[in-house]
Amino acid sequence: MPLSSEKLYKIFKLEAEFSYENLAVVGGLQKLAESWAAEARAEGISESLIPAITSILNRYPDLDINERWGALLEIGDLLSIPKIARLPNPTQRESTIKKPETSKGKTQEKAITPSQTKVSRPKRAKRTREASRYPIADTTIGLDASTTVIRGVGDKQAEHLKKLGLSNIEDMLYFFPRRYDDYSSLKTIGQLQFGEEVTIIARVVGITTYPTKRKRKITEAVVSDTTGTIRLLWFNQDYHMRYLRKGMFISISGKIESYLGRLVIYHPDYEPIDQQQLHTNRIVPVYPLTAKITQRWLRRTMFNTVEYWSERVSDFMPDSILEETQLPDISTALKQAHFPDSQDELEQAQQRIAFDEIFLLQLGVIRQKYQWQSLESKIYTVSDEWLQERIASLPFELTKAQKRTLGDLRKDLASGHPMNRLLQGDVGSGKTVIAGLGMAIVIASGAQAAFMAPTSILAEQHYQNMLELLTNPENTTPLLQPDQVRLLIGDTSTSEREDILQGLNDGRIKLLIGTHALIEDPVTFNNLQMVVVDEQHRFGVKQRAALRNKGHNPHLLVMTATPIPRSLQLTIFGDLDVSVMDEMPAGRQPVDTHILYPLERERAYTLIRSQVEKGSQAFVIYPLVEQGEREETKAAVEEQQRLQEEVFQDLKVGLMHGRMRPNEKDNTMREFRNKQYDILVSTSVVEVGVDIPDATVMVIEGANRFGLAQLHQFRGRVGRRAEKSYCILIPETKNSVDNERLVAMTETNDGFILAERDLQQRGPGEFLGTRQSGYTDLKMAQLTNIRVIEKARRHAQNIFEEDPDLTAAEHELMLRALDHFWPATEGTGDMS
Repeated sequence: MPLSSEKLYKIFKLEAEFSYENLAVVGGLQKLAESWAAEARAEGISESLIPAITSILNRYPDLDINERWGALLEIGDLLSIPKIARLPNPTQRESTIKKPETSKGKTQEKAITPSQTKVSRPKRAKRTREASRYPIADTTIGLDASTTVIRGVGDKQAEHLKKLGLSNIEDMLYFFPRRYDDYSSLKTIGQLQFGEEVTIIARVVGITTYPTKRKRKITEAVVSDTTGTIRLLWFNQDYHMRYLRKGMFISISGKIESYLGRLVIYHPDYEPIDQQQLHTNRIVPVYPLTAKITQRWLRRTMFNTVEYWSERVSDFMPDSILEETQLPDISTALKQAHFPDSQDELEQAQQRIAFDEIFLLQLGVIRQKYQWQSLESKIYTVSDEWLQERIASLPFELTKAQKRTLGDLRKDLASGHPMNRLLQGDVGSGKTVIAGLGMAIVIASGAQAAFMAPTSILAEQHYQNMLELLTNPENTTPLLQPDQVRLLIGDTSTSEREDILQGLNDGRIKLLIGTHALIEDPVTFNNLQMVVVDEQHRFGVKQRAALRNKGHNPHLLVMTATPIPRSLQLTIFGDLDVSVMDEMPAGRQPVDTHILYPLERERAYTLIRSQVEKGSQAFVIYPLVEQGEREETKAAVEEQQRLQEEVFQDLKVGLMHGRMRPNEKDNTMREFRNKQYDILVSTSVVEVGVDIPDATVMVIEGANRFGLAQLHQFRGRVGRRAEKSYCILIPETKNSVDNERLVAMTETNDGFILAERDLQQRGPGEFLGTRQSGYTDLKMAQLTNIRVIEKARRHAQNIFEEDPDLTAAEHELMLRALDHFWPATEGTGDMS
């Protein structure tokens, strides 16, 4: 044996006596690398081995005890030093280990037991109460510490981790796998079948590398057990030659495939069976990656992080709730969510973390609701006779749903607390009339109201409706004069704008309708007491808050024509009182909806022509504005030109899309409403739109690209009168999944049923709009799980009923966790 190898063996033997604590050499084994390399070269040891060994020595301090032992064994394999293989396994040592002398010349002794050296996985971790969590970073335990404190993570690796959104320990703990590969069921080689994902334990029979005709290198290892042999193959990865040695026993995981009639495993994961098997022989986590980060490195780093730091995470959840829900403590949940011992424990961990997220979400929205209800506002009441006179002047009879919702508004306005209500109802269900009657109750007492809409043309429509409702001269006692109801939009002239500003300031104008122009600084109200926001998802938190702040605790009513599933009512909109208008006015016919495929498009054109001949109008919707290079999807600009020149030469075809300026879009819609166009080609900008009473046909090209909620909104643009109306869906292909979804449109006109299906299929994105962020950042929870949502809401409500401010000692951790989950931002008081 070369002297350099003999020297290593003696040092390694001493290191084993010191329990692999890097004490055998002053300064650590890493100090050996340079001097040993020089000695090895002088003795003629293969140059290919030296870098591999010095690399192992350099990273020795960053390894845990078991990894250090494995690293020394690996060096023994590389140098063919059989005595090193007999170094004691640290997990099996249960003797007193002598420690080196201290500076005072005394020898310290430390008893090392298996429980102290083996990486354990307790089923129920000890719950700590000295610091808060979820996912709160507490400096007393270091959860806000940089990832560079993690073993093996330097500055460069930390920069790579930041690209995954991982800046500190807390981020790492809540960076969950995107999937799990279950390699926990071992098989023998003789049991293997083509296509399986398996783990086997086998001995390396031989390993070689050879070139192919295409100048690629194949590294081939033959492994065997008592039942047979199988080949492991890697392309252009000859570095495996350095790690695999004849006679090694390894755990191998991968997919069984075939090569030249024989079973093989391409690019398998493997580990020596005497090392802790993180990559094989278990349920293996698979994490999202970014450039310059490998799955194996990240998995090891996550293991080191979770094993150490999960024990230092405090649990804010009361024991009583955990016992009732039968959920594990948070430390156990974090460990099992990353490196599960079984599928059952993985599911329990995921349920705990999801429950935490929904519970804190519920606490947040309930706290918002409590805070809103604690405010005082002016009381507004009217007599039944007064309200009945207003209702009697309408040209139609209110539906039961409208009457019920109007009752909700009367109750809110008389409560002494500011209204904070969401009014949801399908397109055409009559929400605007109810909002107008609510504002009338406030205006009747001399106060002011504001009505904000997302577009100028829609604001104009509301303005006309409010004039008819509140200033109709046919009424015996009209509530307002026409000059007391004004419209403020981007096109409002300077002189008219100045008059409006003056009238608002002195209180002469009682109702202002408009777009975001309402929230501009010059707009000052004398006594703003009610705010109505139409199509609320089109406005951001700051915009709504800015309008509400122009009054003192005004009553707030937000409206949406997008039906909201119950699970979202309890979470995203859980701070709001909700009124649902699920009934259409009498005389409305359901819109006939059909699916036509591209080859049947001519049938849609025939329908359009026949309807136009009867005096009706039609929409044709496209998913894109213009066709891009190699883009097969039809686009609005090109198709408008084709339809005008080739299909409907004798009709007038208009065009509207999102790239047009707001005033251009408004003008186009105004011209279409005034019947200057027979057909309007458009993109999705008509989803929220003006009432076009003569529109009876809605054709949607590329229908498979839209969600059900959006398709239902398009369909709501037609059928506004008693005439029969039609919606034609034209998907791009006959894809069974997409078209099965579209079939739902043909089966029901109920927007609430479609909203539930859309939520299941596409998630909550379409319902969120510009509502406060955070709902899409949930790590584990699903906003579709109504069972978990209702359970979490019940527990959250119980907590607030007992301790609304969470000031009790047992709720201290919960309050800190809540404040972390709901960070204070501008406009958080406006959760609408």
